[in-house]
Amino acid sequence: MKGTTITDDDQPQGPLTEGGYLILVSMLEPRHGYAVMQHIAQLTNGRVTLGAGTLYGAINMLLGRGWIQAVDANQGSRKKQYVTTPQGRRVLTAEIERLEQLLSIGQAATERIKR
Repeated sequence: MKGTTITDDDQPQGPLTEGGYLILVSMLEPRHGYAVMQHIAQLTNGRVTLGAGTLYGAINMLLGRGWIQAVDANQGSRKKQYVTTPQGRRVLTAEIERLEQLLSIGQAATERIKR
């Protein structure tokens, strides 16, 4: 089975973790860490709550891969904000396409199960 293939300096990328996916979605607009945690909880109706350690570990990994970048915060704010980069958007788009395919397969299977 062939998985999502994104090349980052010729490194293949498999499926994103749920947390990584949600962080990239949340950072489509500039957000600081706490705002990302709140946004993800809101997007998932509280099903997913990221702890600070998990979030900042993921931020470091996403920064290292070039999928997010720090942006200038508002004047007077000490909070560092991050936003998804063009490369991160490509990764996110590929992941969404993979998830759509999985959803389609699952919906077809559900129809067969109901028969």
